[in-house]
Amino acid sequence: MPANLVTPRWAVWAAHAAALVALPSGLWRIGLVLGFPLGYTEQGLRELVGPGMAGPVHMVALSVLTEGAGLLTLGLVRSWGEVVPRWVPYAGGRVIPRRVVQAVAWTGVAVLTVLWTPFLFWWTVPHDDMTAAGHVAVGFLYLPLVAWAPLLAAVTLAYRRRTR
Repeated sequence: MPANLVTPRWAVWAAHAAALVALPSGLWRIGLVLGFPLGYTEQGLRELVGPGMAGPVHMVALSVLTEGAGLLTLGLVRSWGEVVPRWVPYAGGRVIPRRVVQAVAWTGVAVLTVLWTPFLFWWTVPHDDMTAAGHVAVGFLYLPLVAWAPLLAAVTLAYRRRTR
């Protein structure tokens, strides 16, 4: 049964912020697929994207999946994170066990922490395949991803408090 408590306003803002942190890096990857060097040298871009369609498809899929994962954070502050929407075949209207939601969210916090925290040190690692300006710009495009894990953790705590 869905919780009757109201989601705190700060949690709604944090969930939206979590959904947006992946956007800059995703748009940057799409730009690379479209052939814009966006901070890479010509050779660096060729090596990154690779020949054929495999590289571009991978980069677009990564962008879409990353943004989709970010948007799932909104489920922690919306009803569809507690009850499957009616329009979903076979599962519509079913209550989602809150422990499952929390387990998935906390696993996400752990994975995001491992994946994105190293980007705090982006500028300490040389990237010979990038221009100097590109190295700085890419660092700032990926830096918001460092906030994803703490935002998700905060929203998960709010979900836990609201649904117990």
